[in-house]
Amino acid sequence: MSDSAHIFFFYGNDEFAIRKQAEKFGAMFSDPTTAGMNTARLDARNVSENELGNAVGAMPFLAPQRLVILENISKKYTGLDGHKKFVTFLESVPPSTKLVLIDPDEIKERDIPGHWLVKWATKVGDKARSQGFMLPRQREMPGWIINEARRQGGQIEPSAAARLAEMTGEEPRQAAQEITKLLTFVNFAHAIGIEDVEAVSILTASVDVFELVDAIGTQNGKLAQKLLHRLLEEKDAFEIFGMVVRQFRLLTIAREVVDEGGALPAVTEALGMHPFVAEKAYKQARAFSMQMLEAIYHRLLVMDEAAKTGVMPLDLALDTLIVELTSKG
Repeated sequence: MSDSAHIFFFYGNDEFAIRKQAEKFGAMFSDPTTAGMNTARLDARNVSENELGNAVGAMPFLAPQRLVILENISKKYTGLDGHKKFVTFLESVPPSTKLVLIDPDEIKERDIPGHWLVKWATKVGDKARSQGFMLPRQREMPGWIINEARRQGGQIEPSAAARLAEMTGEEPRQAAQEITKLLTFVNFAHAIGIEDVEAVSILTASVDVFELVDAIGTQNGKLAQKLLHRLLEEKDAFEIFGMVVRQFRLLTIAREVVDEGGALPAVTEALGMHPFVAEKAYKQARAFSMQMLEAIYHRLLVMDEAAKTGVMPLDLALDTLIVELTSKG
């Protein structure tokens, strides 16, 4: 595509990759002071039309372009009327403003060509670009981890990458954090080995999260809260939350296979995981109905948004969720 584009739309379910891509636009400013005066970060859900119009319409100060990053477009501009309204706004964005739209969302790859903003970006040609960022599948995570270690200036052995992938699942953000920790541990002196992963990484936390979800499935609220509080003493709430989301995502996939008559081999294939891990998910999924798993997963997404917008801290939200899910009444 042409370098004349000044509107960029990044979408998909890999929020970590989307935000990394958006951060690259900060390099357009050589002076940090100029960058601060010419950059606006806005959330479509709580910015007024006038504020948005002023942000993109202002002239750059001592720089060739302004940078405006706008998030969560799909959560505000809904339905045909909302789409038309936002497209009309996009047509008015001047070339003196570089507008970056980031929209992390659960979108299936087959639906991407029909996305209203993807269609618009394709239609207008050189003035806009769209790019999707989808979470790597489980079988792709070892390769992703090897590449990320290289990007961070180090190396990881294939066996260690496979082991770390089992621990983190389809969670690039968490995997990247673990790689940073591991490279620091080996001091970049040699490639990360499987013994380093076992010694430093999140194996204990992974087991505890499995036990936590197991306690929820058996309605053992006392044990579930004990496990949660132990995890929160050792790990950041967002890190624990990501692991809980990942576990329930695996259980939802496993339960769907089971409901369609599939046994352990079918679950293992669907998850694309090591048979040992898949067997754990297969057994655990049977303690939940599909309706319950879908409700929990939706609730976790709502909790994530509430935490990021300051509505409720994640540790409190997780505590509350456990009480609700394990209440006998």
